[in-house]
Amino acid sequence: MALNGFLDIELSVKNPADLGAFWERHGFVRTADGVYGTTERPTVMTIKEGDHRHLSAMHFSCAAERDIADTAKRLEELGVASRITSTTLECTDPVLGHSIRIDVGAPAPLKESGPRTGNRPGERTRWNNRASSLDPSRRRPPRRLGHVVLGSPQIEKSTAFYFEGLGFRISDQFVGANGTFGRVETDHHNLLIHRARVGYLNHYALEVDDFDAIGENGTAVMKENPESHIIGVGRHLLGSNLFWYMRDPSGNMFEFFADMDHINDDEHWANNVRRTDWGSPDAPAPVEAWGPGPNEAFIAVPDIEEIAQARTKRGLA
Repeated sequence: MALNGFLDIELSVKNPADLGAFWERHGFVRTADGVYGTTERPTVMTIKEGDHRHLSAMHFSCAAERDIADTAKRLEELGVASRITSTTLECTDPVLGHSIRIDVGAPAPLKESGPRTGNRPGERTRWNNRASSLDPSRRRPPRRLGHVVLGSPQIEKSTAFYFEGLGFRISDQFVGANGTFGRVETDHHNLLIHRARVGYLNHYALEVDDFDAIGENGTAVMKENPESHIIGVGRHLLGSNLFWYMRDPSGNMFEFFADMDHINDDEHWANNVRRTDWGSPDAPAPVEAWGPGPNEAFIAVPDIEEIAQARTKRGLA
């Protein structure tokens, strides 16, 4: 296994102070200048100033120094240069242009949130008390960064970079390889790379404890700015996770999610569960199991021309 953890991201935006303050209000702590995280994972995202909003870096971990050397060799075979310093490998996404850093290590473990009592037909576990979610002081903030979704104008090259080069494992795939869900942890996906006219960050996703935590966090964002709502709440078909999509103060779409599929038997998943024909006439549309389907706000990228112009100036597609 080449990679074993998706650690954190760096976002470049025009208003880094506003975005940082937003996440401080919604559950993160500022652990260093421009760095935001939790008590368990001090770095979840780094926010810096940029001339347009974009993902500027991703940080992964791998189990051993041998993985660093093996990754460098695979990247070289793809024509991608990398730099190794001690137990760190650095390279640049050859299509999208953001930095990649891989360190020997592993994600910091998270404490179990513990079950919440509830009442279901034939199973009553909450007696003589109200639901915990009714107490606003018990709001549970995001726990970690779960995945990112990236659009690429050179999908074949991007797919090769992440899956053949960095070593992501395929979980599911759109027909014609127009989009691929991949993982480095046990999550169904830590990455979705899909075909797009312009390279851009579609969204970043933050895991919360459960359905109530999605509602608690999403409602808090909505109370601050009702226009931040994009789509939700629902349950995805691919990954099975519950979702609520919103927009942050910098214009990035983000997702609160919970209850995603987890895979600890790669062979079983590949042979019995994985499909590579999503979106074909024989496979369901890869959107929601229930809940609202994609709307205009979810599909549209309001600042796509600005992003395209900025990428052209940088010599990117």
